[in-house]
Amino acid sequence: MPNRSSDTLFQLIKSLEKSEKRNFKLYMKRNSGSEELKSVQLFDALDKMEEYDEAQLLKKNKNLLKQQLSNAKAYLYREILNSLRLIRNDENIDIQLHEQLDFARILYNKGLYLQSLKTLDKIKENARAHNQVTFLLQVLFFEKTIESLHITRSMQDRADQLATEVDEVNDKLKSISQLSNLSLELYSWYIRNGVARNEKDEVAVQEFFERNLPTDVNGCEGFYEKLYLYQSYSWYAYIRQDFLNYYRYTQKWVDLFEKEPFMLAIETSQYIKGMHNLLGAHFDLLNDQKFRETIKQFEDFSESDIVRNNVNNRIQTFVYLYISKLNQHFIDGTFTEGLGLVPYIEDKLKEYWIYLDRHRILVFYYKIGCLYFGSGDYEQTIVYLNRIINLKMDLRTDLQCYSRLLHLIAHYELGNFSLLEYLTKSVYRFMAKMENLSLVEEEIFKFLRKSFNVTPDRLRPEFEKLVEKLKKYEKNRFETRAFVYLDIISWLESKIQNVPVQDVIREKYLSGKRRG
Repeated sequence: MPNRSSDTLFQLIKSLEKSEKRNFKLYMKRNSGSEELKSVQLFDALDKMEEYDEAQLLKKNKNLLKQQLSNAKAYLYREILNSLRLIRNDENIDIQLHEQLDFARILYNKGLYLQSLKTLDKIKENARAHNQVTFLLQVLFFEKTIESLHITRSMQDRADQLATEVDEVNDKLKSISQLSNLSLELYSWYIRNGVARNEKDEVAVQEFFERNLPTDVNGCEGFYEKLYLYQSYSWYAYIRQDFLNYYRYTQKWVDLFEKEPFMLAIETSQYIKGMHNLLGAHFDLLNDQKFRETIKQFEDFSESDIVRNNVNNRIQTFVYLYISKLNQHFIDGTFTEGLGLVPYIEDKLKEYWIYLDRHRILVFYYKIGCLYFGSGDYEQTIVYLNRIINLKMDLRTDLQCYSRLLHLIAHYELGNFSLLEYLTKSVYRFMAKMENLSLVEEEIFKFLRKSFNVTPDRLRPEFEKLVEKLKKYEKNRFETRAFVYLDIISWLESKIQNVPVQDVIREKYLSGKRRG
């Protein structure tokens, strides 16, 4: 991947669309002062750069001294945001409410208290209609300030009503805060550790979940309370590898937007993430028909104005849609066909590199590596898995472990036996250190160590023995992760039948043996 600059101003300029750049220049030309002219020149210089280079920037802008650069960049950054705010104020309910709150403050400062209160009433109505609870609290505190300092005679019993409204909003905010904290911490646990690996992990997650779940969740009525409640149950179920409940709660998550479709424009990222998790649930359960219906729904959504007119929505939709498209080929057993997606994905990863978190990139690398493995290209499998193995980070230890295991098997397929003994010991130590060894993995390592001394004509019976052993673990909940990350049984069956692994998986798909 290219070494993209981390300069914030450079990133902001590179994120602008043509219409936004044009609008910025029109915005700056409202005044013809020297400061504005210098800012436009600095903007143009940065816009022309492929990579941020401060020395080159100063060389091409002789009127800009090095000691002035920091202030000039800060001023330009602020002005770009101001220009964006002017053209984006009708797209986001947060910006609309902030603007209305600014108007109420202006009216108050002019001494027009009753007009200010009327504006605040409209804000409350708008905020309630769009589930914006935090704005309600700001408005109520402003109302309390006005009523406590001025005799407005706006209505009788105003103090009691305001106090009641504040208490109701505080209760709602407390519930939202507790549930959103629980959801975030469960997701963080998963990002750090992956799924529960044993009973110890499961007990720890269960105790944390039960300790932090509010006691009155059955009374959750608001959009955000339900959203974070369903998210919490989704992460809890997924970590425990309870895929049926994972599906149930991700479906509830998505259904929230079906019931309140106006929230799609307000919480687009939450809908996109919900669709991603729903597709993941169908994939884990091998619900082929439901998977296809949902991916079609998601693909249609990706063409909507909500996505096309927002950079962040486009990026997130690309990530989750193409992870699902790769998963479709895993379900179907069409690995070689799926390789046709790789060039496009690689181009998009380069284009979006500065925006994507490393976790998403790791997932793409692993899935592309699996795609090459399934198609029989073990050298390219190793190339993509090395990108994960060589990236020093503490995210997704499960992904790190299975990358190493698949990397080891790819070398086995290539016949790199001189490396295998060292790699086997290295991977075993790594996984044991991570406390990541399951019974399935123990059996795989035993087989690999034993196979070094087995002649080719004796390998098939050994493969058959290993398949029989592993099939006993397929229904064991703590062992399912091995089969989710790596369809080891299909690989072994391919060795027994002496056919490509994708042929085995394709045959299972066509015969219905892998579908839920």
